[in-house]
Amino acid sequence: MKRLLPVAALSLLTLAGCANTSTYSGDVYRGNQAQTGQSVAYGTIVAVRPVQIQADSRTGNLLGGGGGAVLGGLLGSQIGGGSGRQLATVAGALGGAVAGTSVEDRANRVSALEMEIRRDDGTDVVVVQRADRQYQAGQRVRLIGSGANLSVAPY
Repeated sequence: MKRLLPVAALSLLTLAGCANTSTYSGDVYRGNQAQTGQSVAYGTIVAVRPVQIQADSRTGNLLGGGGGAVLGGLLGSQIGGGSGRQLATVAGALGGAVAGTSVEDRANRVSALEMEIRRDDGTDVVVVQRADRQYQAGQRVRLIGSGANLSVAPY
């Protein structure tokens, strides 16, 4: 049993980072965007700031929190005896749930850029997308899409 715990812990931590974060890239289109007309505007980047995107967990933190609770409970049950063991098991399960949720949240963060762009018509827009390209102030870019589906691409 004691040999199984490290393997289970590593397995859960690996699975906790399984959120699909590629959709935050300017180079990835969702299925409903394919074969549809997209508006294009041109502009110049005014400011760039590194930010983080907290991706939603596909499991609603169930994997991290639930897995952490199970592992914490198993570890807690190895301590003490009688009612002390029961208290350690409960404390381990609660602590494991909190720690597992935190690990899953950190694994689901994506490095991103917040770009303020002045369109050629003089209006400003801010777009946040995954930092998978280098952008800098003064760079000309294309704004593709409209409303909630707006991405930035090099010009």
